[in-house]
Amino acid sequence: MKSLVSLVLGLVVGCGAYAQAAFVPVGTPLNIIGDQKEFTVKTKNGPLVITRKMTACAKNGGSLQEVVPVAGVHPVGEIEILHALNDPEALVVDMRDSNDRVKGTIPGSIGIPYTEVVARMGELGCSKAGDKWNCDKAKKVYAFCNGPVCPQSPIAIKAMTREGFPAERIYYYRGGMLDWDALGFPSIKDEF
Repeated sequence: MKSLVSLVLGLVVGCGAYAQAAFVPVGTPLNIIGDQKEFTVKTKNGPLVITRKMTACAKNGGSLQEVVPVAGVHPVGEIEILHALNDPEALVVDMRDSNDRVKGTIPGSIGIPYTEVVARMGELGCSKAGDKWNCDKAKKVYAFCNGPVCPQSPIAIKAMTREGFPAERIYYYRGGMLDWDALGFPSIKDEF
């Protein structure tokens, strides 16, 4: 029990108080692409197998997401997110489940869970025209979730574009909360 307490304290002190949705022990092999847990590359010294393991600082163990989840979507980093927070034509949207958002999110962002985004496209500047969305006046949407292995915002982006939201009005912050926190930016808690 004492060693378990020491391990937990070490994780909190070393990487911040990150809560994983499902506990994955440090050292566990993780997915890289899809269910693939290793990737072999050719080097001048022969083949090298690249693997990925859960670390003390990791937030989740999902698979890597593409930088551009849908053609036409713009990948962005922290500088673009900071500017978007002051842009009246833009919305920085936390597309994570509300349970994640309350633990900490980007100040000034709004929360629209990935499972609700299609039903709430009116909040993004679209209007319902019968059973279809008209997104001629869509805002610029800066979408994020938990980080490079989180599928929530890519799922939402695919659903939005399928329903008529213009891909060129979507800006994907793949780094998400993992990178935001790692860079020392502030987050706010208990926001819905």
